[in-house]
Formats: sequence, C-alpha cells, structure tokens
Amino acid sequence: MRCVRCTGCRAGGVGPVSERRPQTPAEADGTTGLFVALGKMVRLLRERKGLTQKEFGELVGYGPDAVSAMERGVRTLRPEVLLKADELLDAGGLLKEVVPEVEEAMAKTRTRHPEWYRDYAGLEAEAVSLYDYSTMGVLGLLQTEDYARAVFTQRHPPLDEETIEKRVTDRLSRQQLFEKWPPPECSFVLEQAVLERPIGGPTVHAGQLRRLLDLGRMRNVQLQVMPTARAEHPSLGGSFTLLIPKGREQVAYMEIQGYPRLITGREEVRVLAARYGIIRAQALNPHESLDFIEKMLEER
Repeated sequence: MRCVRCTGCRAGGVGPVSERRPQTPAEADGTTGLFVALGKMVRLLRERKGLTQKEFGELVGYGPDAVSAMERGVRTLRPEVLLKADELLDAGGLLKEVVPEVEEAMAKTRTRHPEWYRDYAGLEAEAVSLYDYSTMGVLGLLQTEDYARAVFTQRHPPLDEETIEKRVTDRLSRQQLFEKWPPPECSFVLEQAVLERPIGGPTVHAGQLRRLLDLGRMRNVQLQVMPTARAEHPSLGGSFTLLIPKGREQVAYMEIQGYPRLITGREEVRVLAARYGIIRAQALNPHESLDFIEKMLEER
C-alpha cells in the first residue's frame, strides 16, 4: 500500500490541512488562457446567432451546464465541439483553425490537478473500469458545477473565492472521463442518504438528481441506490473507489477527513472488490434506482 496526498476525489474533497496549492499544468503552461479565450468566442458567436445555451447544447450534444462551463473556460472545448460550432455558428473557419492548438493543449493538460493529487487523477483518467461506493455526498466525478461549488463554498476552514473556482474547474475537468471512446465501464452505488441531503439548497439539489438520472441512463454506467432500510450491510466503514487503469492492475482509493489512501496491495484491493460485489447485490438494481430518483424529483 502507498499513500498520496490530494485535493479529494470524493464529495467534499476537503484537501490537506495546508491550503498551499501548486499550479495545475494548465495554469503553469498558459493553456488555461486558450480555453477561456475560446469559450468567450463561442459565447459571442452563439449569442449573435440568437441561440440559448440549452438550444446550442442540444445541437452539439451537451447540456446547458456543460455549455456554460465551456464558455467560461471551466471545461475544455473539445475539437469535435469546435468543428460543429464552426458550422452551426457561421464562424467561417475561425474555430476550425484552432483545433490543432486545442489538441496540443489537451495533451499538455491531461490532468489538471495539484501535485499531491496527480497520482490518483492520472489513474482515473486512464481507467477502463471504475466502481464507487458513496456514503456522505455525491462523488466528485458525478457532481454538477453548482453542487461542486456548494461543496467547496461550505468547506471549513473557508476557502477564498479564487481557490473555490480553481477547485470547481479541476473537478469538472475530470468528467471528460465520460466522453472517452471506448468509454470506461462504470458502476456507482450511493447510499439513500446521499440523495436526500440537499447540498446547496432545493434548486442545486434538483439539478444534481437530474444529473444522476442522465448519467444512470448512459450505456456504460450502472447507478444503484442502497436503501437506508436495509437490515444488513457489508461495508459500514465508509466510501471507497475501485478502478482498473488501462494495462494495469486494479487499485483502490479512499479518503477520510482529507486523509487519502491510494491502495495498490493486491490483498487489500481484493477484499474491497469482494465487499463492493456484496454492496451491489444488496442495493436496488439500476432500473429500480432510476425509478427511485425520479420519484424523489416528482415529490419535491
């Protein structure tokens, strides 16, 4: 077993006691500025075309939250989006022209996380399969932008506004995992209490539930709910993640109060994998789980 220090992949991501934070690769080599500038260009062209973020998103295959994040430089404008946008927004080749530079920048910013987090972030970015059990809050990989911002805003001791925005940016950048092809096989089990906790208030909570529904309907994702009423439970020790990086053995990750562990020992990983199998068997199946979340939204 070896340990790493990190900003946290889980719900809270409270980070280490010290808030000293090295630059991310994107900040260090200046590529963040490229994504911010491109986002401003796309926003201006979209508004000139008279399209809302929702309407534009439907045309390029993304939701309005994702479009908003792209236009603010929080999320990378991928080459395929730029190519579609160039035609849809009558950019006259302006956006197509920068695709090579964007591809180069994406290669440089493969992981946009502080030094102490890059070990895990790198493994996650390469994952061919990922399994997670969440007990306290929605996993960072599944969070909406508003939910993530609420998590970091509520942190104690408080973070300054610049740090909050950087943390949100880093967290959202990880979600490009879902855009890979071939996509990784993903399984997420959330305790019922996670879904019921209204982090950020009613509007943010509803948006997060809808995000979980969207993710749960993806072909490579199985999302399950562990009912609170279950009389038996194989893992009351807390949340954990299992993943298999491409060409490597399965590893596990867990974090408690900002103290992370990246576990590579085969026996420890085997025990957690067996435990996760029992958790999945005792949880609602994926169809039941989506129905459960839909009912929660209807009853709000």
